[in-house]
Amino acid sequence: MSRLSRLSAGLSALVLAAAFGVAGAQTVGEPAPAFDLPDQYGDRHALDDFSGRWLVVYFYPKADTPGCTTEACNFRDNIYAIRGAGADVVGISVDSVEDQRAFSDKYKLPFPVLSDVGGRASEAYGVLREMGSMDFAARETFLVDPNGVIVKHYEQVDPETHTQDVVADLEALREEYSPAG
Repeated sequence: MSRLSRLSAGLSALVLAAAFGVAGAQTVGEPAPAFDLPDQYGDRHALDDFSGRWLVVYFYPKADTPGCTTEACNFRDNIYAIRGAGADVVGISVDSVEDQRAFSDKYKLPFPVLSDVGGRASEAYGVLREMGSMDFAARETFLVDPNGVIVKHYEQVDPETHTQDVVADLEALREEYSPAG
């Protein structure tokens, strides 16, 4: 490959990373970006509300679509294992409160699904994507420790198996976690 071809390929990769928000993605060891968003019932939830507890923050592209439904229902079906590991769950998408409520009610989701209309939280976590005139959150998940630090970032999520991975990781992380002091 010529030097010019390598340079062109490198610039193309940078342009794609910038276009898809990859450059701004949060990484393990960083404080989780704050959020304060309405849930499916209009009640507000902020990152600080979960201080002192483990938190699963999962982003999804669109309520009531096949992959998002599978993922949400798997979190629902494993909620006791997640809570047993000392964690809470919040789902976040750029859907409206009304869309989140219909999604939550239809599938009886026992956790908040937050409405990030405008994409500020999605952008802060580095998962906001744009397709034409439509913005959406990429399917990514963050595990946040009780001190508000990201300890795990799942960038490649399989909706079918993801929740089992999260439960296993929560159990392992809790065993090795010891509060600073």
